[in-house]
Amino acid sequence: MSRVGIKLSLLLSVALAPQAAWAGAWTLPEGHGQIVVTDTSSQASRVFDDSGNSQQGPRYGKQEIQALIEYGVTDWLTAIAIPSLQHVDIGSPVDAQRTGFGNSEFGARGRVMQGDTWVASVQGTLRVPGTYDATNPAAVGYTGMDVDIRALYGQGFSFGHLPAFVDIQVAQRFRSGGPPDEARIDLTLGLRTAPQWMLLMQQFNIFSEGAGGPLFPATRLHKLQVGAVYDIDKQWSLQGGAFATFAGRNALQENGIQFGAWYRF
Repeated sequence: MSRVGIKLSLLLSVALAPQAAWAGAWTLPEGHGQIVVTDTSSQASRVFDDSGNSQQGPRYGKQEIQALIEYGVTDWLTAIAIPSLQHVDIGSPVDAQRTGFGNSEFGARGRVMQGDTWVASVQGTLRVPGTYDATNPAAVGYTGMDVDIRALYGQGFSFGHLPAFVDIQVAQRFRSGGPPDEARIDLTLGLRTAPQWMLLMQQFNIFSEGAGGPLFPATRLHKLQVGAVYDIDKQWSLQGGAFATFAGRNALQENGIQFGAWYRF
């Protein structure tokens, strides 16, 4: 494979994985819900090669608007929908663009066990492709139907005198359309630094299970995200943060910012 072909392969292998909105292990009370709308802008001009070293790659940019919609069907079962819109722009030598629906997820999270300060849940979602046009390089990775199954654990605790929580999610994602299946580990630490302020520190980890089609080599990706949520009142909150891919294999070295609004009902 040519040097350009290798870079294109790295780009398409993981560049098109959606930026997930965060949903924790806790379920919502029956009849209550929340909507979290986020706008994420990310850029990359370097990639991690097969040895995990950073090298120059085609310019890559993505703008994505995503809505996490959750509703408590019962106290132990929460329905989930995550539609998204996106614009992807890949520079020379690929020179491809796409604007339209990204992958959208539909499913539910069910509480399995709960204590005074902790909860264990399971979650399953179906990811519906935003397009079936596999001829556009900016759409590769968004043309297959995927299934995400995960176990979630949340624990509340005190950090000094500050309320805090950790959320641990371990997932198996079954992919179609070319990309290999993936194992995922998502970690979140939340810290209530003031009555209206919560800091969020998150790490997202993706491990492909071998290689997929010709454009999808074996990959590994580690992304760190730091942000804050400001509660305007009991219903509305605002969110802001930034993220960076700090390590990987056959993956974009992607950096970006995210802003969002939360509405609880």
